[in-house]
Parts: sequence; C-alpha cells; structure tokens
Amino acid sequence: MKPTLLVLAAGMGSRYGSLKQIDPIGPGGETIIDYSIYDAQKAGFGKVVFVIRRDIEADFREVFLSKFSDVIHVEYVFQELDKIPAGITVPPSRTKPWGTGHAILMASEIIHEPFAVINADDYYGADAYRKMTSFLSLMAEEKKNINEYSMVGYLLRNTMSEHGAVSRGICRLDQNSLLQEVTECTNIEYTHGGIAYHAKDETLVFLEGDTLVSMNFWGFMPSFFKHLADQFTEFIKQNYDQPKAEFYIPTVVDKLIKTGEARVKVLKSADQWFGVTYKEDKPVVIQKIMQLVKAGIYPEILWQK
Repeated sequence: MKPTLLVLAAGMGSRYGSLKQIDPIGPGGETIIDYSIYDAQKAGFGKVVFVIRRDIEADFREVFLSKFSDVIHVEYVFQELDKIPAGITVPPSRTKPWGTGHAILMASEIIHEPFAVINADDYYGADAYRKMTSFLSLMAEEKKNINEYSMVGYLLRNTMSEHGAVSRGICRLDQNSLLQEVTECTNIEYTHGGIAYHAKDETLVFLEGDTLVSMNFWGFMPSFFKHLADQFTEFIKQNYDQPKAEFYIPTVVDKLIKTGEARVKVLKSADQWFGVTYKEDKPVVIQKIMQLVKAGIYPEILWQK
C-alpha cells in the first residue's frame, strides 16, 4: 500500500501578499508544490490530497489538477469554518481559519492509508520524502503499532527568513530519536545578533541555530484522525471566545506523546528547507531552485509533455 501525501494549501498567504501556493518559482513556471509532488512521486507516494478553500478552487484546478493527472492520483477537500463537530456552533467573532490540525481533519473521509502532511509553500527536499516513504511503508507492513508516527526535523538556522518572523515547532528528542516534546513558537526572528522569540511574559528567549524544529512534515497512520477529532472538540470548547486561537498539529502531537498514546520517530533530513513566508523570500527561493536544477537534481522543465 503506497502512502498518501496530504498538502495543506488553504492558507491565506497574508504576510506574503498573494496566493503564494500558485506563484511560479521554477525556470519552467513551476511552483514549490510542483517540486513537492515531483519528489513525492519519485519517492513512492501513490496519491496526493490537497486541502484548499472554496474561493481558490477555480485557480487551483486550472494550475494543478490537470497537470498532475497523468503523474499521480489527485483529490482535494475544502477547509471551512463550519466544518466542526456536531452540536457546536461557529463563534460569531470567528473569521480566522481553525489551523493546521483542523485542515488535516478535512481529509479523514478519503484517507484510509498511512499518510504524510506538508505545507504547500515549503520546499522540503527529496531526501525527506524518501525517508518518510520508507517509514510509512514499514509501519504499514508491520501493522504492529497504529499509533507510531514520524516527523522530519530540520535545523532552525536552515529554516529562518531574512525578511521577518516565522513560527516553528521546537523539538526535544530522547537518545533513540523519539520526539519527547514539541512546542509551537511564534515570531522567531533574528535579533541582537542571534535567533530569538518573545515568551508570553515578553521575555526574549534565545535559541541555538542547531535547535531541531518541525516544519510540518509529519507522517501519520489513519488512527491520527480520531485523536485529532477528540482534541479539536476540546480545543473549541476551551477557546470559544478566542477568535485568533489556532489548532496546531504540534500541540496535538505533544499531548499524545505526554499521555503515552503515541510515539513519534524524528527523521533528520540531509536537505535544506526553504519557503516563501514573505514576498521578499521569493528571489532567494528562485535562486536556490536554479542551483538545484544546475546541479542536476531537477530537470529544467519539471513536467515534460
């Protein structure tokens, strides 16, 4: 059974200033999603599911669905505010999406096999997809632990933007490379000669450049959907009057680890992450893609007709 790739593509791209999921960055007009699908298909993924918003459906279908139809099986689902547990109403003040954990839940009815989760606007590198495929395939074959998950980890210094703050899941591992804790930190940026973020009490907390972080490249078994649904119900009840609160994947995973309900193997990738958090990041991404093309990692035109 080949694993499925779930691509979170419903983000507004507010900091970036446009619909960055379909912004071309490759020499043949390719987007970051193109390179992700290329790497995933080569690594052995059998299906890709996109989580999108209804208002971008037409653009998304035009840019991606016909392009990938001959490469890999494609489906898509919508992330909408009112797709929440029965008996709960959407808070009147809520306009912001519920977050990445809720986005994954949107695919629960069409994914029944091991699956990986990525962001649409992040480049993860071919090595990450190969390692994730190997892990998920092994879990599917052994069928010993349906709550055995994984995560691709990157060094913090290799995931920063020169143009503004970023959010990262700060990870703590044990001696067996099992994730012990993941803490979602927002507004991490270069400051005072280092990398730091402001804690809730406004204290400036500095982080080492080799701190291992999550970039939302996760590997799950289908059992994860039940855990998500349970925690999402509790999240809404606890944050009903918090219109900006988000249901993050790392928060869900962290709770499962601490309660002993799941184990998460950290797969350290040899590749460097990059992405387009801000519009100023785009020239850097274009340059890095061109370097990979010149090195022979990718063909100049990714999808040959």
